[in-house]
Amino acid sequence: MGWIKPMVFENSKIPVWLSYCAPININAVSFGPFVWCRGKISPTTRRHETIHFWQQLETLFLLQWVLYGLFYLIGRFTHGNWKTAYYRNPFEVEAYTNQDDKEYIKKRKFCSWVEYIGALKR
Repeated sequence: MGWIKPMVFENSKIPVWLSYCAPININAVSFGPFVWCRGKISPTTRRHETIHFWQQLETLFLLQWVLYGLFYLIGRFTHGNWKTAYYRNPFEVEAYTNQDDKEYIKKRKFCSWVEYIGALKR
């Protein structure tokens, strides 16, 4: 894994616009083969968004967004809070947990996000 990387667009307004309707302040967003970042992308953010890119690849893009939304709603009703629902989403938990590991993308197993589904309950 890790041999394909998303295309990164720095200094984008897309994260700014998305922040208006999100429970968090969005710095970068991954959608399909693209990553848009507010300013210059840091190595940590690049790894975080590349993890999302691989999650999307292995779920054929559309399924990842369906599952992401479903996990988000489950988290919202479980915890009663949109921000907590975001941070407990298995896709986000995998990305945040491993964003500092420079070798994670290379050693990441297929569908590793499944291991983090239990985070919805915490």
